[in-house]
Amino acid sequence: MKYLLDTHTLIWFLTGDKKLSDKARGLIDNPDNRKFLSIASLWEIAIKVSLGKLTLNKPFERLFPEQLHFNRIEILDITVDNLIKLTTLPFHHRDPFDRLIIAQALVEGLPVIGADVIFDAYGINREW
Repeated sequence: MKYLLDTHTLIWFLTGDKKLSDKARGLIDNPDNRKFLSIASLWEIAIKVSLGKLTLNKPFERLFPEQLHFNRIEILDITVDNLIKLTTLPFHHRDPFDRLIIAQALVEGLPVIGADVIFDAYGINREW
C-alpha cells in the first residue's frame, strides 16, 4: 500500500513522540508499505527551523537525507496537476501546507497518515 505522511506525522515518527498513534507507527514501519512525503512538508519544516519555531536533534541538512533514506520515505514533488486541484479546494482548512498535502493526496490517490481530522472534510482516506 502507498501512503502520504502529513508533516506532523513525520516529525512525531522521527522524534518518537507518543502523540503518534500505534496504527500510524505500524503503517510507517511496515516495509511492505511505500511511504511518501510531500516536498511541501520539508519546506514547512525548513521554514519553522529557520524561524526558531522548531528545534531538531540534528541539523536539517543531515537529519532529513539520513532519515528519509533509512526509513525508505520517498519525496513527492509538487506538480501542476496538484496546484490545479489546490485552486478548487474549499477552505475547510486554512493552512497552505496542509492544503497542498490534501491536493496531492487527492490527485495522486494516496491515503494520508495524519491526526488532523479536518482532512476528512476533503474526502480523502486518512489513517490514524
